[in-house]
Amino acid sequence: MSVVTTVRLPLFPLNTVLFPGLVLPLNVFEERYRAMMRELLKTGEDEPRRFAVVAIRDGREVAPAAPGLPDPTSLPERGPSAGFGPDPLQAFHRVGCIADAATVREREDGGFEVLATGTTRVRLLSVDSSGPFLVAELEELAEDQGDGAGALADGVLRAFRTYQKRLAGARERSLATAAELPDEPSVVSYLVAAAAVLDVPTKQRLLQAPDTATRLAEELRLLRAESALIRHLPSLPAVDLTRAPTSQN
Repeated sequence: MSVVTTVRLPLFPLNTVLFPGLVLPLNVFEERYRAMMRELLKTGEDEPRRFAVVAIRDGREVAPAAPGLPDPTSLPERGPSAGFGPDPLQAFHRVGCIADAATVREREDGGFEVLATGTTRVRLLSVDSSGPFLVAELEELAEDQGDGAGALADGVLRAFRTYQKRLAGARERSLATAAELPDEPSVVSYLVAAAAVLDVPTKQRLLQAPDTATRLAEELRLLRAESALIRHLPSLPAVDLTRAPTSQN
């Protein structure tokens, strides 16, 4: 009988999906997230500065800061759940990822530059909006390999190289060599999920896959379909597959 591990952490909703092992740069300027970072800085340097990242299903990553349409006299929303409706839990996808903030640097304007890394998948159980920032009760999710994960990982890596070559163009960029790509199935599955040019719902589906093999099988299908599509396009701009833009909260 497995033991369910729960944890209570600050919650940072974004219009992106964070995967374990992937780096997340953040430019923090809203007061609710500034308060979160100030709280994290109270943690000792030898302790992990952890918060949870969930993708927004229905809501705004940045709360309106000025009166808007259709009523220009309406007041902007304030507070930790601004932009997420009366029940923030319903605004978010239920599976997210814990982030460990390796760097939290405060700017002169009071904002923060943060560099965090995804660590563990979690399921969102509840959201508390009573404080200066959102706090979530989370259940940690184990990563099961599933059947045939090793063979699937090999196939996904081959398909990813083809996809990367067709997307970027062999003449426009150097491709990752075999030595630069991982061989552990779960790491492969997360790297490819993060690097492929996919929409948020698709990335979310990959994050919450029940096991590594299921995620890899879905990625293999997606990569083959995308590569076939790209091959028939007349032109496509080069896309950086290894660096994500800094998220503007």
